[in-house]
Amino acid sequence: MVIKMSNQSLVSNTLYLIQASYSAAPMALSKLQQLYTAGDSVVFMGDAVMHASSGILQTLQNCFVLRNEQPLLNDSNHQIQLIDYDAFATLCLQYSRCISLK
Repeated sequence: MVIKMSNQSLVSNTLYLIQASYSAAPMALSKLQQLYTAGDSVVFMGDAVMHASSGILQTLQNCFVLRNEQPLLNDSNHQIQLIDYDAFATLCLQYSRCISLK
């Protein structure tokens, strides 16, 4: 996936980084459900990737997982987009607000 930077201003929506441990991920996802609005993006990282197949994904539009963490991902989930570190950095730079849920 290629994410292009434009010359426009930063996106006013929020980028959520789900970095919770495996046991804390359900609570982080519950918090995400309360905060998420249309147009936001979510990146699952670390142990939280194993919860990326949660039912919450049905309501999320832009979900990402770093390509090197793909082995932790449920293969049946097609809503998740795999990105490399360059695309992750570009994604982070597009948002004026980033929230890490741990």
